[in-house]
Amino acid sequence: MKKTNLKYNTLILSAVLLLSFGCKKTLDVNTDPNNPLIEKATPEVLFPSAVMSTAGRVGGELTILGGMWSQYFTQANSSNQYKNIDSYNLTKNDLNGDYQELFSGALMDYQLALSKAQARNDWKYNLMCTAMKAYTYEVLVDLYDKVPYTEAFQGLANLQPKFDDGDKIYTGLIAEIDAALAKDYTSGSLTATQQATDFIFKGDMGLWTQFANTLKLKMYLRMVNANPSAAQAGIAKLYQSGAKFLTINAGIATWDGTANNSNPFYEYNIRRLNVQTNLKASKTFTSWLTGNNDPRVVNYFGTANPVPMNQGDYSASATDQPTYANATVFAQTAKDPVWFFTAAESYFMQAEALERYFGGTGAQAAYNAGLIAAFAQAGYVLTAGSTDPLWTTYAYPVGGTLENKIEAIVTQKWASFPGTHDLEAFFEQQRTGYPSVSPVYSTDPNYVPGKLVYAINGVTPGKQFPRRLVFPAVSTDRNINAPAPVPITTKVWWGK
Repeated sequence: MKKTNLKYNTLILSAVLLLSFGCKKTLDVNTDPNNPLIEKATPEVLFPSAVMSTAGRVGGELTILGGMWSQYFTQANSSNQYKNIDSYNLTKNDLNGDYQELFSGALMDYQLALSKAQARNDWKYNLMCTAMKAYTYEVLVDLYDKVPYTEAFQGLANLQPKFDDGDKIYTGLIAEIDAALAKDYTSGSLTATQQATDFIFKGDMGLWTQFANTLKLKMYLRMVNANPSAAQAGIAKLYQSGAKFLTINAGIATWDGTANNSNPFYEYNIRRLNVQTNLKASKTFTSWLTGNNDPRVVNYFGTANPVPMNQGDYSASATDQPTYANATVFAQTAKDPVWFFTAAESYFMQAEALERYFGGTGAQAAYNAGLIAAFAQAGYVLTAGSTDPLWTTYAYPVGGTLENKIEAIVTQKWASFPGTHDLEAFFEQQRTGYPSVSPVYSTDPNYVPGKLVYAINGVTPGKQFPRRLVFPAVSTDRNINAPAPVPITTKVWWGK
């Protein structure tokens, strides 16, 4: 049971309290009571450990990756920390910790917890673990395209697992979710101690059902380019079955702000580096916010008038760009949540599904609900039916083409993700092409606010944007079945 490098106090406390579920009363002086043998671990211990591993990585270094590649913020010209990300210069030796922790930490714990839950016919933990396993696997597939799945987690029985194609993994994960949803996970109730191990929903199985359905909806939408028939059939089945989707944010929002119990993005970028100025506002995002008089700019950057840098322009001198010395830092706090899903994202996904497959019936209402939720998330009250000018600025293009509507939906997703769900914005841009790419750099008078620009220090051939991560050394150097290396500019299986 490998713990994430971010050791959270709540997790440790829960693990200590729950050892009684799987350990003998007799003390073995050769066994650390705070680190039980893996065969003694129970779902009550394994599940929260895995969830914190997922949150620690998706909400930590991968948030920085997603935020830079979605152009919310950029590398400061006064430091060097993330130049390789901002210049698209990642190799197999970068971000290995994320891959390793998500596999050997989160997924290994989810899988072991699943086997133990199934052995005792515990269908509540079975659903909880299955949903989070699928969520975590999807992140890896969306980053790397191919990862071990059918031969994974066999330990010494198979140290060279094959890498499965991403579409096959998606199919397998959806089947696992369906199987978990088919079990009787609603009878009985979790004990108060067990509820405490669920940091997301406190054991509310109705919300876990919604989480599973929302995850399936996202996975089917990912397929719209690569396997449109499967996407349509899967979404139709969800709606025909009366599936309910999340209407609240789902994730970890209980950080106390102290060292080792803080938002992992903050912990990684600020506390550990002992500097607060690595990430500066990107003109790509700030120009869009200020151009639309969007009040969320204060939530994201701490001011209504942020001073931005152009994306990837970290080598500029004070003479070249004198305003960079006062460029605005992206706002972070130690108590910021890590969301696996937001209510806004759920509503926006529903709007897209209704527009694509149900003639648009209900799509505008779902889009508007998404806007309200997105602004609420940033602390701004946007009331339905009000005269707030934002309703005009961001009005749903009812009379537009399907593509106009998809662009509006995904653009609002992009605007709702900074700081808490940044990686998802990168994935959505690769799936839909929105925000679209500018033909000119952001210093050009013809630049249109909100259009992505190729980082001025980018190193990829032909100014191609990154579309994935390359296979990591931690896997390729040890596994003879690892695929041949591919460039960072190669799209994953569902990419547009």
